[in-house]
Amino acid sequence: TNFRVLVIYLDENHFDMQSKIYAIPENIMTGSGVQLFDHIAECMANFMSENDMFNERLPLGFTFSFPLEQVGLTKGILKTWTKGFSCSGVVGQDVVQMLEDAIKRRGDIEIEVCGILNDTTGTLMSCAWKNRNCHVGVIVGTGCNACYTERVENVEMFDGDRSKPLMIINLEWAAFGDKGELDFIMTEYDREVDRNSINPRKQVFEKMISGMYMGEIVRQILIKFTKEKLLFDGKGSTPLSTIWRFKSKYVSEIESEKAGIHTACRTVLKKLELDHATEQDCINVRYVCECVSRRAAYLVSAG
Repeated sequence: TNFRVLVIYLDENHFDMQSKIYAIPENIMTGSGVQLFDHIAECMANFMSENDMFNERLPLGFTFSFPLEQVGLTKGILKTWTKGFSCSGVVGQDVVQMLEDAIKRRGDIEIEVCGILNDTTGTLMSCAWKNRNCHVGVIVGTGCNACYTERVENVEMFDGDRSKPLMIINLEWAAFGDKGELDFIMTEYDREVDRNSINPRKQVFEKMISGMYMGEIVRQILIKFTKEKLLFDGKGSTPLSTIWRFKSKYVSEIESEKAGIHTACRTVLKKLELDHATEQDCINVRYVCECVSRRAAYLVSAG
């Protein structure tokens, strides 16, 4: 997966933004927390160097899209990893402190973390900067989550400053279903994806929707239909049988073409060593992709 470093210049009615996307290699996603935050700090240093800001002291808003116990504006304790991350030594720790420690270890950049927030909150606030009627933020990407504004008097668990009338509530709705609430709509393919994930029975709602898992759901369906000789004349391939090999971007690429045109679909199937696919196979693969993505859209709208 990726993360983005950006600098924003704001005035009363306009803004100017420069950004760059950085990759997070799989070995870092599953390595140690120190490795992860050192990598983030290195990417920030690279961004500052490329944008001639290396000698400046910059305030940082830290968007962290994982479940947190937010104890303060600049303190957030990681509750659990999601979206394929499993870095050791981070759960139960203050991620702001870990980032600041990584920055200090470098010693060549000056960055002050001024606040930590969830990406849904950032989405809501960025829209509300121009449209004050915005009250909901939704993220549908590698993961899936939402937030909304609530009147402070209705937030019974909050024991902090109640001087403001509204508060943004981070729902962490990706975890809906973790106690069995969605078992009645889970398919055999959902259950297989969940079993093969690094966090079985966690983030159930997210696993039925997000980009992290959509391609794998499609692959599970294609495997079943191939075994039943409904696809590819019953002849699969090693790549098709390999977990996570059908990427979610393939779903988008296949669906983006006009119906009846199978160039993208054939390109994807060739990568999976399914060159023997017929035109009807391409039609059926597209239909499977449409069903999975349409269901995801329905679930997001229901959320």
